[in-house]
Amino acid sequence: MRYRTFGKTALPVSVFSLGTMRYLDSEEIAWATVNRAIALGINHIETARGYGQSEILLGKALQSGLSTPRSHLYITTKAPPVADAATMERSIDESLARLGVNYVDNFAIHGVNTEQHLAWISDPQGCMQAVRRAVADGRIRHVGFSTHGSLDLILRAIATDQFEFVNLHYYLFFQRNVPAVELAHQKQMGVFIISPADKGGLLHTPPPVLVDLCSPLSPLELNYRFLLSDPRITTLSFGAAKPEELAILETMGDRTDPLTETEQTILNRLDDHAHRSLESDRCSQCYACLPCPESIPIPDILRLRNLSVAYDMCAYGEYRYRMLGNAGHWFPGQPGDRCTECGDCLPRCPESLEIPRLLQDAHDRLRGPRRRRLWDS
Repeated sequence: MRYRTFGKTALPVSVFSLGTMRYLDSEEIAWATVNRAIALGINHIETARGYGQSEILLGKALQSGLSTPRSHLYITTKAPPVADAATMERSIDESLARLGVNYVDNFAIHGVNTEQHLAWISDPQGCMQAVRRAVADGRIRHVGFSTHGSLDLILRAIATDQFEFVNLHYYLFFQRNVPAVELAHQKQMGVFIISPADKGGLLHTPPPVLVDLCSPLSPLELNYRFLLSDPRITTLSFGAAKPEELAILETMGDRTDPLTETEQTILNRLDDHAHRSLESDRCSQCYACLPCPESIPIPDILRLRNLSVAYDMCAYGEYRYRMLGNAGHWFPGQPGDRCTECGDCLPRCPESLEIPRLLQDAHDRLRGPRRRRLWDS
């Protein structure tokens, strides 16, 4: 396992971090999963108030005794942004109690996704006042934020200069946030990549088309190599639900060198295949079409269409598309069938895409089968 300095925190963090959102089965599995991660060289574990029983299970694993001292582990937990300091103060203390520790190495504001969230963390008398108190008295050692927000909002949150690290989405198949990665790097912030296997494309269960295009690597290996070869990125989340799922790290944890000629050839092959498959319907993700009067996230939907048409990543497309209108600020916007064909976006598209037609096509491809409701006869 390789280690990189987590920005201005100066912590030497493993290039894979154990994400604990998924180990909900039992204390025994949680303990075994954490110990296996430690045996593979992982020294950073990430949890959150919003991850079900995760903090409690991690706390019980720590109390049961692990194969390395607590002082050799870096623990991150997260709590959502709130308007007032008192609520954040309670969140911090409750997380410490659930974990059974008197400090966490890193604390992140979880989900700085909206203008309101940005206003809350920018208010000198708001929730960050409690965070600063916790830093001053040693309950928190370093502060960052996680985000599913727009690129513009992420850049402005970084520019507040309140944070030492950022957790964000950036993958081979979603490179929109590269300016945020670069700005965080310039500001000496640690960069933590959220869920590259799952949110990065359901790459643990790739379609055969993508497998063939990525050969001799697997799609998951290629995505990891794309990320690990970038020295601006500190660590990647690995969300294991049981010890066996960590096996891939035996061969991936030290592969941080620059991309090889073979790997670059695969990336070129993927790009060429996408151009041929999509032809004049390929959305280049410039985002010039926004804002949409109907709150349709046009580039996000057309990205999912790109991936489905080019690489048969339909399961991933359906998984993400069905979140629209159902996931609040974590994945905002309305599905493509809400398009009224007003034409507002058309003159702004530099590729002259037939956006209403493509949105409807994406909807037809990605909406998935209708799920039976409890009240259906």
